[in-house]
Amino acid sequence: MNFIETRGNDGQRPEKVTFSQAILSPISSFGGIYSPESMPDLGENFLAKHLSSSYKTLAKSVLEAFDIDIDSAIIDKALALYDEFDDPANPVPVVKVLDDLYVSELYHGPTRAFKDMALQPFGIVLSSIAQQRNDNYLILAATSGDTGPAALETFKNKANVQVACMYPVGGTSDVQRLQMVTEDATNLKVIGVKGDFDDTQNALKLLLASGSFNKKLREKNISLSAANSVNFGRIIFQTIYHIHSYLELVRQNAINLGEKVYLDVPSGNFGNALGGYYAMKMGLPVEKILIASNNNNVLTKLINTGAYDLRAQSVIPTTSPAMDILKSSNIERILFDLFGEIRTKELMQQLDIEKHYQLSDAELKTIQAIFSADYCNDEEGKAYIKNTFEKGYLMDPHTATCFKAYDTCREKQLKTIVYSTAEWTKFSPVIANALTGEVDAHDIDALKSIAKEAGIEIPTVISELFDKEITQKSVIEKDAIEEEILSFL
Repeated sequence: MNFIETRGNDGQRPEKVTFSQAILSPISSFGGIYSPESMPDLGENFLAKHLSSSYKTLAKSVLEAFDIDIDSAIIDKALALYDEFDDPANPVPVVKVLDDLYVSELYHGPTRAFKDMALQPFGIVLSSIAQQRNDNYLILAATSGDTGPAALETFKNKANVQVACMYPVGGTSDVQRLQMVTEDATNLKVIGVKGDFDDTQNALKLLLASGSFNKKLREKNISLSAANSVNFGRIIFQTIYHIHSYLELVRQNAINLGEKVYLDVPSGNFGNALGGYYAMKMGLPVEKILIASNNNNVLTKLINTGAYDLRAQSVIPTTSPAMDILKSSNIERILFDLFGEIRTKELMQQLDIEKHYQLSDAELKTIQAIFSADYCNDEEGKAYIKNTFEKGYLMDPHTATCFKAYDTCREKQLKTIVYSTAEWTKFSPVIANALTGEVDAHDIDALKSIAKEAGIEIPTVISELFDKEITQKSVIEKDAIEEEILSFL
């Protein structure tokens, strides 16, 4: 399968690239990104074939359907990392919470967040390609809290790869920050940036597209790639768990094969929702994809009004910080798939330059046939956490936003799959406050409070963080990012 450019071709790059080329160099002409030229058919026959398949078997079949140019042995090695999750036989449990609401738990990997689902195998794939080619790569990562730990975990001590990971100072939880700043592998650099996630993501995209920065890297015999979901290597693995979750509902006799469901996704950079969109396009029986936002509700406004407007917007810190994002990179792939490269280039360049665009009435109608959206404020989220805990289920504040979309966006009484993107341990002060009303300044106090309230133990991988040495101490202004990365190299 080939991959093509979302904003068209500039005459300087190939018009089509392979999967390996797309993941090694994820930015395309005019600052665009890569999307599949076509999609495989993974409809009812495919689903029926995999009713009894393991997660790894399903994943291998999905990757084979995309016909990617990666050796089968490398794919097997990458997928074997799911054996290191909490339950190798079921790395993604799907849990019934309400009569027609099921939670797909994507956080049972090493960093306790859904980014492990894609970044664990992606790290093996990319580093293996680099070693095969005898190339050296700098992997850039910008994180609102979960991509960073997962990227650092998957690439640490990997040959031919160095990682520079940027996070917004004060914009993550204690646990997320500690997962990054206690990493001590010599090929990793963690950079605290005085700004918000959009600042770090903008820096990442500018550096990926910068001729002068790439020239400086070439002088060091280093090529450049990214671990964020601008890289399709992330997205391809994020389609798989949507298919798995649907099959789990069939296995649990919650639905019949072919019956439609809602996918209910907490959305920041839109990669998780994009994976659901691609699964739907490939034949997964989906009624609609429900997009849950927090007070940074640009996606809600886009889907409800057709307007993407950042002119009077700044990031609002919320209790679901991984979604504190205004510029959602993967919306570009949706626009490209629905409206083509010319319109996508027009809209994205208008957003880059003028900080806004407006879809036409026909375009908005097309979007609304696929997506519905609502946003959940902090107090509503905490109420959902408390009420759901009283029903016997403990969840994090990002998952809680989906319960609002479940209440307000469904037009039919269909089974709904909510995607839980992080374990309760990642955002414990918010959860402790929701459950008991207490206000904890530090994660460790909240973790102990929740563990006592819920009668559970704090996972060792989390409790150990508080005793580890801080090894990554860089905190810089956002205009010093390039200099800091070059100094590291």
